[in-house]
Amino acid sequence: MNNYTNMLVHIKKIIADAEKRGYAVGAFNVNNLEAVQAVLRAAEKLKSPVVIQTTEGAIKYAGLNELFAIVKAAAAEVSVPVALHLDHGHDFELIKKCVQIGYSSVMIDGSALPYKENVAITRRVVKYAHAHKVFVQAELGRLQGLEDWLKTGANQAFLTEPEEAERFVAETKVDAFAVAIGNYHGVEKVLKNKPLKLDLKRLEKIDKLVKAPLVLHGASGFPAGQLKRAIKTGVRVINIDSDLRIAFVQAEKKFLRENTNEYDPRHVLAPATEAMQKMVEGKMKIFGRVGKF
Repeated sequence: MNNYTNMLVHIKKIIADAEKRGYAVGAFNVNNLEAVQAVLRAAEKLKSPVVIQTTEGAIKYAGLNELFAIVKAAAAEVSVPVALHLDHGHDFELIKKCVQIGYSSVMIDGSALPYKENVAITRRVVKYAHAHKVFVQAELGRLQGLEDWLKTGANQAFLTEPEEAERFVAETKVDAFAVAIGNYHGVEKVLKNKPLKLDLKRLEKIDKLVKAPLVLHGASGFPAGQLKRAIKTGVRVINIDSDLRIAFVQAEKKFLRENTNEYDPRHVLAPATEAMQKMVEGKMKIFGRVGKF
């Protein structure tokens, strides 16, 4: 039995290990019990650290207290480090609630705002969160695609400028920094098998200038080779959401087509949970940290 069992850990412990060993930890978005089970079963099987993420949309759907209770209870059943993070927070009051209930990390996403406004709201969140010993992640640049209810078109998206990123992190004192280097939100490009390419030269410049761990959002659908190169270039957290959704829905559709007389929700949902678990296992192997702690 190790020191991680029976508790959520602070995300700083997971990120510190990733930085020390040069791998990326997977951060997986969840909306329900089945997703939590799938992610943590994969983490336990592969002995991999993991970050569980909830968005504002997930909280609206399932409830903050309910999601927190599910993740906390499930984390108590595994022997690997599990951290809980708020992904793409926009509402300061909800961010405060997440801090108060026990999240060890929150994201304030001001990427759609002008630079000065992004800095101002990020500083406000940092001041509050740091007073409660909670990490803050922020983003500069804007990803194309659909994130919860917010859709960003190609003409609205823009990549992270390395020098501006250096200044932003220094001015806000965030603990983790999300980059826009060609990554993409949503299922559209994944389902249509459209070309996905990361700007690794831009990432290399950002890594040299920014004094904070780098986070890659919108990583679903990207080839393993690109993700491995991004990790080698300095990414320490990789977010996965769309691949989970696709695995869930495709498994459900297949099961229901083949089992038209099944009415037990437990039987209906089991294939989706298994499909998500297999997908997570595949990502964890790419990210590079599996084995005993």
